[in-house]
Amino acid sequence: MGESTYPLNIDINKPRYDQDNYSGRAKHFLATTNPLNIFASNKSLERARSIVNAYKCKNPLPEGMTTDDLWRAKTLYDSAFHPDTGEKMPLIGRMSAQVPMNMLITGGMMCFYRSTPAVIFWQWLNQSFNAVVNYTNRGGNAKISDKQLIYSYALATTGAVTTALSLNRIFKKAPSLVLRFVPFVAVAAANCVNIPLMRAQELKDGTPVFDQNNNQLGYSKNAAQEGICQVIFSRVMMAAPGMALTPFIMNHLERRGTLCRYPWLNLPMQIALLGLFLTFATPLCCALFKQKAEIPVNRLEEPLRCKVKKMLGVDCPKYVYYNKGL
Repeated sequence: MGESTYPLNIDINKPRYDQDNYSGRAKHFLATTNPLNIFASNKSLERARSIVNAYKCKNPLPEGMTTDDLWRAKTLYDSAFHPDTGEKMPLIGRMSAQVPMNMLITGGMMCFYRSTPAVIFWQWLNQSFNAVVNYTNRGGNAKISDKQLIYSYALATTGAVTTALSLNRIFKKAPSLVLRFVPFVAVAAANCVNIPLMRAQELKDGTPVFDQNNNQLGYSKNAAQEGICQVIFSRVMMAAPGMALTPFIMNHLERRGTLCRYPWLNLPMQIALLGLFLTFATPLCCALFKQKAEIPVNRLEEPLRCKVKKMLGVDCPKYVYYNKGL
């Protein structure tokens, strides 16, 4: 380990690209949600973490390391470690696993949407995956008890399955195209249940809020509510392109007789289409809102607002910041 020659003037606590504009956030998430990141070995991830931590502490770095090398390490670090706790996230809970996991699960939901057992299985599998993702990408360092975890998981799964089966029954005699949209409606409805339930501790106790220098000021329930609403909207939009456009394409192939002549094409075609849409929808929808979100001090709960104003006095800023999660 030798001294690097580049200047120590990079704020490694922030993403490489400007997060105040959409294009900067999109570039950041295109890098961190890249599915190739899930193939990084534990050794590579630990090396990235040691580089990032060493830079933060102004310790020696590997000799010859360039600015681009540093940012590559930071991108890999951001893709695998929680921004608040610093813990390594479970592989399937990382946003870089969204594309491969969702294309397979959603492909199954959209392919086998007529059979009741299939609907139950695929909706259960989807909500099991979503539960892992939502817990892994929660804001702050909120903990959730095993009892709350099981309760939330059961409610979200039951809601998704019930919605899908009810819609299938209501639109039983509807055209095939209409039935193909049932999985999307069920997924959207389940997101509105699953995410708040899996992050219920934040809603109950609040999420940590910080000043611009990353000093923790307290916990805010209002910030948690705003952040969770933003995440729900992003997740629904993330699923929308693939689950809303793929039915039109598959219905067209069905009407042309392509799927009758080549029935084996049904599942791989839907998975390929979903993979294409998700590759772009995942980072672009993660970028809809800042991950380090801001909330006006005046919109904090009164006790916390008074505490912040008392702590910061005349230097009290207009906004404080929090991690909304993903």
